[in-house]
Amino acid sequence: MSIPLSQAIAVGSYVFKQRITGRDRYPLVLMLEPLFRCNLACPGCGKIDYPDEILNRRMSVAECIEAVEECGAPVVSIPGGEPLLHKEMGEVVEELVKRKKYIYLCTNALLLEKKMHLFKPTKYLTFSVHLDGLEKEHDHAVDQDGTFKRAVAAIRKVKEAGFRVNVNSTIFNNAEPARVGEFMDLVCDDLGVEGVTISPGYAYERAADQDHFLTRQKTKQLFRDLLRLGKGKKWRFSQSTLFMDFLAGNQTYHCSPWSNPTRNVFGWQRPCYLLNEGYTKTFAELMEETEWDQYGVGNYEKCANCMVHCGFEGTAVVDTTKHPIKALMVWLKGVRTDGEMTPDISLENQRPAENVYDNLIALEMDATKKPASAKVDEAARGAA
Repeated sequence: MSIPLSQAIAVGSYVFKQRITGRDRYPLVLMLEPLFRCNLACPGCGKIDYPDEILNRRMSVAECIEAVEECGAPVVSIPGGEPLLHKEMGEVVEELVKRKKYIYLCTNALLLEKKMHLFKPTKYLTFSVHLDGLEKEHDHAVDQDGTFKRAVAAIRKVKEAGFRVNVNSTIFNNAEPARVGEFMDLVCDDLGVEGVTISPGYAYERAADQDHFLTRQKTKQLFRDLLRLGKGKKWRFSQSTLFMDFLAGNQTYHCSPWSNPTRNVFGWQRPCYLLNEGYTKTFAELMEETEWDQYGVGNYEKCANCMVHCGFEGTAVVDTTKHPIKALMVWLKGVRTDGEMTPDISLENQRPAENVYDNLIALEMDATKKPASAKVDEAARGAA
């Protein structure tokens, strides 16, 4: 198993509780983004294109804990930016462990060996190290030579210290299935990581590199080719079987953006971690006031090619709980890698993309001169 049994039971129990209470929309994983600042400038990233006044902001420990408790999700993913740049990250993780939250601290690992003394090995903490393929592919993706070797060395070090380690990998349209297969062999067999979270890159509208994002059709074919190579091997994915089946074109899913809500330095981001269309002050407002039907594949142009786990894993998990026999059969037989793919969602009636970024940032820059209580309210109004 790519996750401990205790974690699987905790998440399963949580989902079952939501179902029996009749709750249709609920969070599975909180994306807690306490800063945007990073020590890399990856050309495919859309998270670091902010003025310094915003990049220098940090969520406090109290704000992080408040967000976790307000949301209630059993799993907390801490992306960024680079979370290890946050001076109080050790304290944030310690407080979340006390609350028995399963934490995935996402890091490029450049600071991991230096900062590992701030954390204690526990089943509740996983270092999720970002690796976008083998050395050549990864160093190119992050635009800095030597990062792959440093990340691999850090993985070995923290594993020796007893920490849980996962690898988070983003795939672009220049990926070669054979090379990705070699990468999977390395991280699963040689490095022995717990699992790999793998997804096609999302086409961030402000990413420096706009030429290498995958279309949905190319994503499906790429994952079919990859999973075909993996048959009979002990590759471990940190994702549900039905999500992997979806990536291979065997399931037609609409996304569930509310399943991975995002809280960052601006507030609660709507509608999802990938798409910045405004903010709310509270989690309740995010869930109750967001016009969810305005977003997703077939509804909004910016969502057209998205197949990322933070949007669709929640859908796959719910499908698994509703149709456990289907999920079991895919697990037993393996993901189908040939034959007809399921029909995709039509884009005929999707609404055109809107440019809200400049207005949001202008409001935020103006709000830096005002009391903190006014900032989220103005950003939310500006995106409405």
